[in-house]
Amino acid sequence: MDEITHFIALPYDRTDGELVPGQQAKCASPAAAIEHAKHLWKTFGHAGSAAVVCTGHPVMKTTVLRTYGMVPNDLDQERSSPDSQ
Repeated sequence: MDEITHFIALPYDRTDGELVPGQQAKCASPAAAIEHAKHLWKTFGHAGSAAVVCTGHPVMKTTVLRTYGMVPNDLDQERSSPDSQ
């Protein structure tokens, strides 16, 4: 079976002193995910955002492309599936 790849931009907001993920956006390419994550952080005022690549099926591997602002330290382990939200 071919490997499945998702490029995702994910915003984070502060709620009760914790960082919580917002609605993820699937993007067409790694560059699009990075630009979208930057846009989420700078334009919409989220506490932070990340551009990630999720590959594999059924076991997912997450690779962080770029982060902006405040994001969890363990971002690689936090996202288990691109469809979990």
